[in-house]
Amino acid sequence: MKDSELPIRGSMIGRRDFFKVGAGAAATIGMLNVVTASAQDRPSSQGVPWWAARPGKGGVGKPAAIDMHAHWSPEPYNKVLADLNQPIANPYPLDYDLDKRRQWMDDHGDLMHCLTLSGAMPWQRTSPQEGAHLAQVINDTGIQVHQKYPYRFVTGVELPIRDPELALKELNRVAGAPGVRAVHLPDSIERRDYIFDPDFAPVLARIQELNYPIIFHQMDGAVNAFGGSRTAGPPPLAAGIDAPIEHTFLASKFIYTGTLDRYPNLQFVLPHAGGAFPYLAGRLEHFLYHMTDRSTSIQHPVRDYLRRFHYDYLIYYPEAFRFLMGMVGSDRIVVGTDNFAAKDIEYPTAVLDQFNLPAADRDRILKGNAMRLLHLT
Repeated sequence: MKDSELPIRGSMIGRRDFFKVGAGAAATIGMLNVVTASAQDRPSSQGVPWWAARPGKGGVGKPAAIDMHAHWSPEPYNKVLADLNQPIANPYPLDYDLDKRRQWMDDHGDLMHCLTLSGAMPWQRTSPQEGAHLAQVINDTGIQVHQKYPYRFVTGVELPIRDPELALKELNRVAGAPGVRAVHLPDSIERRDYIFDPDFAPVLARIQELNYPIIFHQMDGAVNAFGGSRTAGPPPLAAGIDAPIEHTFLASKFIYTGTLDRYPNLQFVLPHAGGAFPYLAGRLEHFLYHMTDRSTSIQHPVRDYLRRFHYDYLIYYPEAFRFLMGMVGSDRIVVGTDNFAAKDIEYPTAVLDQFNLPAADRDRILKGNAMRLLHLT
């Protein structure tokens, strides 16, 4: 399809009070009836996992999904890495060939990608100055790509997190630039929760002021993994097991440190459906208030903070998706495929087609929530 056929224009839109239960809350769950799938693709009577989702008889249809967990590695950035003696081994063509990527999007039902680095982001293995240069290169490339394809790509700003002053400088440099719609940050670095350091507070404050959502992702490598080398393999399961635990701890710490209260307007997108966080939130509350001296001071019940976060739908099993819907509602879920790091979700829209979702809920998840977060209309 032609880019000109996609009527998305950048503008500011209003933000809902996160304490209001959205139209896509728990009442939706009773309506999640599964469309019958073939026995070959149905390991569970509840539906098919995301990698088995395929379009129905009507085909893919008009691109409709806005993917907020979509990785890239453009050629200018790859060149700088190579100059640092860190070349990318076997780069995947769709990570840097935007023409082929747009064709893939058309063929698979994707309307737009919010472009971010994968877990191979370089901050742990580069100096602050090298990181600052890499951030400038990829951010400038993202702006240029948006200007060329304004209806298909926006970018999440990459920041050199080793040095909060350099990170703030880069954020201010690109703030308000065309296509800059989010900030992309790693959960932690070298198992250090840098984002809660006092020196990083000005960065968070500036992100809140700019009204950009923060899209989180784990950083690869045993030195960064929550459990170290325990899931390094074989088989390599760090991204499958360790990363979701990292997201769980990150979200929990945002709550019990009072960070969410200090930054009431910050918006967050947790990858991999928030990891184990939605499932373990009750245990978090139990140990904060029933197994301690109750010294933790936060302004709201733990359950309410669940809706301070948005979650991509990358949970794979339909039963788990229903659980997430019940905990946070359809107005807190976005499309996220991990393409093209993972390459097993072929049809992002078909993932939802197996559920008889009300049209409003389906539209929110496919693009409405992303449009609100990224300020598109």
